[in-house]
Amino acid sequence: MKYPTDIEIAQNYKMQPINQIAEKTGIGEEYIEQYGKYKAKIDNRWLRDCNKKDGKLILVTAITPTPAGEGKTTTTIGLSDAMNLIGKKTVVALREPSLGPVFGIKGGAAGGGYSQVVPMEDINLHFTGDFHAIGAANNLLAAMLDNHIYQGNALGIDPRKITWKRCVDMNDRQLRFVVDGLGGKTNGVPREDGYDITVASEIMAVFCLASDMSDLKERLGRIVVAYTYDDKPVTARDLKAVGAMAALLKDAIKPNLVQTLGGTPAFVHGGPFANIAHGCNSVIATRMALKAADYTVTEAGFGADLGAEKFLDIKCRAAGLKPDAVVLVATVRALKMHGGAKKTELGSENLVALEKGLPNLLRHLDNITNVYRLPCVVAINRFPTDTDAEINAVIEKCKARGVNVKLSTVWADGGKGGVELAEEVVRLCEKKNQFTFAYNLEGGIQNRIETLVKTIYRGSGINVSSAAEKQIAALESRGYGNLPVCVAKTQYSFSDDPSLICAPENFIVNIKNVKVSAGAGFIVALTGDIMTMPGLPKTPAAENIDVDDDGIISGLF
Repeated sequence: MKYPTDIEIAQNYKMQPINQIAEKTGIGEEYIEQYGKYKAKIDNRWLRDCNKKDGKLILVTAITPTPAGEGKTTTTIGLSDAMNLIGKKTVVALREPSLGPVFGIKGGAAGGGYSQVVPMEDINLHFTGDFHAIGAANNLLAAMLDNHIYQGNALGIDPRKITWKRCVDMNDRQLRFVVDGLGGKTNGVPREDGYDITVASEIMAVFCLASDMSDLKERLGRIVVAYTYDDKPVTARDLKAVGAMAALLKDAIKPNLVQTLGGTPAFVHGGPFANIAHGCNSVIATRMALKAADYTVTEAGFGADLGAEKFLDIKCRAAGLKPDAVVLVATVRALKMHGGAKKTELGSENLVALEKGLPNLLRHLDNITNVYRLPCVVAINRFPTDTDAEINAVIEKCKARGVNVKLSTVWADGGKGGVELAEEVVRLCEKKNQFTFAYNLEGGIQNRIETLVKTIYRGSGINVSSAAEKQIAALESRGYGNLPVCVAKTQYSFSDDPSLICAPENFIVNIKNVKVSAGAGFIVALTGDIMTMPGLPKTPAAENIDVDDDGIISGLF
């Protein structure tokens, strides 16, 4: 039997006009800016003018990802549809996918099966142009920086101490390290340079964490782009770039409204990776969603050690948010891979591999319930090959820790496949919780990194390179010592080594470089071999994508 692809399912769905979707949120027509029939931007004035009480906030996160897949976004979307099916007014708030990973490595953020946001192709491609605006703002700042040096360098910028990179929304390893300004005096000042993927730009993090246009401009102004010959930071404000950058982001900062296959309003806005930045949709979109419904379902990137950690320790701290419940998504298939099973053997019952892989789920579960002290339900994204014995093994382990497990079939059944999960989420939302952060902001940068490694990853400590030690000392002397920490590490392991799957212990995390994202308001600690400009795989996804004479796209998932 041939199953329809994600894109075929999405294209066969008859979408509702976006103004009908907006009506479900209570957002008036005067705040809706339509981008065609099925997409809209919502004017931020609505958030300012709205006097509605905030609804409940539900965070969806997952176990450590494997090639077998976990279905976190699919579960997020299916859960929101299920919540509406049981009579709970719900919206969903999601990240946008980056164009680069979609063309290079499968990594869309529109869900799958019968739990998708649509128009799926638009969302996975250019959408409303937000990422292009972010790239333009990033590269305007780079151009003004280099032009300042070319025009006499009044600020005394040391070209050897430039920290700002250009960016492009594409996986292109060729651009990681470049030399530019060649070809003579009129072509600029020669220097080493490089590119990040757009989602790794600090502009993206600023964009996602800003509360309004005024806050956006303030954050843009704080961005450190270089240091002078006497080692003083140079900011975007020093370069007089803030106003023009904000103008480029004027429309992008307005959240995008689309719909799920179940007709649930979906705010899709912003999208940094959790192993590079903070991995969530924008603060503005989340706040808008909380006003638009009684329940908001949102997600954070990759596993709970990355996306959920940054959502809780960075976004919630910055925006004053407090989740009411957490959904931890897992699959039996992925747990068996963590236990050593081969991808080709996941269709067969393997209780031994499952038992060996379960510690990964349990560690994430422990972090959510005991470190962050939040109520949690485990959602098993069920596959037809999962046996009752395997499912029962997961249920028993979680039950022993006081956490319920609910089966989810939202990929195949849409919202109907998530009703039991929805009912459990509603129950958890009624419970009071003692949400707390994994660390406080006292005690120095290195201490906060070490706390995360020991508390969340369960490593034994950190190894800080001599370069990172100097960087930490410099940042603390410049007044950046009290910022939250964004650890950039592989998503495939609790450690910084992607080969150490399941739940490794007694490992050391290597801190190679430490830098400040002063506009975003956090310190970035780079570990292992993490890349801020990924490359394409041997067989890029782009090889399978096409469009016909009627504009119908194929091969995109």
